Amino acid sequence: LLRASMIVNMDSVTEIFLKLLFFLCVHRQHMAVTGNKYNCDDQLVSALPQSSFSSSSELSSSHSPGFARLNRREGAGGWSPLVSNKYQWLQIDLGERTEITAVATQGGYGSSDWVTSYLLMFSDSGQNWKQYRQEESIWAFSGNTNADSVVYYKLQHSIKARFLRFVPLDWNPKGRIGMRIEVYGCTYRSEVVGFDGKSCLIYTLNKKLINTLKDVISLKFKTMQSDGILLHREGQNGDHITMELTKGKLSLLINLGDTKTYPSNAQINITLGSLLDDQHWHSVLIEHFNNQVNFTVDKHTHHFHAKGEFSYLDLDYELSFGGIPVPGKSGTLSRRNFHGCFENIYYNGVNIIDLARRH
Repeated sequence: LLRASMIVNMDSVTEIFLKLLFFLCVHRQHMAVTGNKYNCDDQLVSALPQSSFSSSSELSSSHSPGFARLNRREGAGGWSPLVSNKYQWLQIDLGERTEITAVATQGGYGSSDWVTSYLLMFSDSGQNWKQYRQEESIWAFSGNTNADSVVYYKLQHSIKARFLRFVPLDWNPKGRIGMRIEVYGCTYRSEVVGFDGKSCLIYTLNKKLINTLKDVISLKFKTMQSDGILLHREGQNGDHITMELTKGKLSLLINLGDTKTYPSNAQINITLGSLLDDQHWHSVLIEHFNNQVNFTVDKHTHHFHAKGEFSYLDLDYELSFGGIPVPGKSGTLSRRNFHGCFENIYYNGVNIIDLARRH
């Protein structure tokens, strides 16, 4: 952990001049680069120690979760719980936050025990869990039809998590729950910064190098607090763009400020998501091209036209993440700073957290 307050100046033809002023904790997660970054299909389970496996129960010591490795025959040849019902689960701890791209299952070796359908759940802490969803609904995976064939499933969208849990839904009616598994993926590359509710990170842009027709901001956040400022950019006349978490929902507020000149377009407030204070990672993307704005939260996108507001917004060349640096400039805001974590903050391709860490 690094706690610091500093100003960064970069005088380079190839890099944007910027200043970062912050008072926060920077946590750099383990980063590994192994070949092409798109090659993310390494076997993750086979090399794990026994202590990385756990389960709701086990039929016997020879049916323990540590025997649930794909194509292995040790013990009884797989994991089986004490009782076969829908309250059982098999869990693995990958040791660090990992990008998971595929899973594979088998039944118990040489037995009548296999699972025909199951759910996937994932977690960063091993305590609060989230179910894998596909096509906007909880996804039940098709399992096995015999003990030895491998059923491989490529995830439609990858999971980023440390813990993964298989939850059997149905199994061979003439046998028991029996599983051997493999998980595929790679180390997840990320830059994470923690905010304590009293801090913010300020990014000042070079006016000469700004493309006023295009703005793209992306980040992920995780918090247990239902309220807090995630992003703020303000002008001299009360104009501002603010992204704020309010009662677990994320709002993008665009305020023109001058209600006398532009009364009908003075303010736009778009709200997406709910229960976003669940201590899981949530992704945010704001894209502004000319007057078209796309606001995306966890793959749910709201498209709208700014109707000329962005042409009139007189904004400072300064972005604030995690709070408002000078309280009192905007009377309609809650002024509650963000308390939680941001991951991989990008502004027009610039990795903000990486710059803070390096400089």
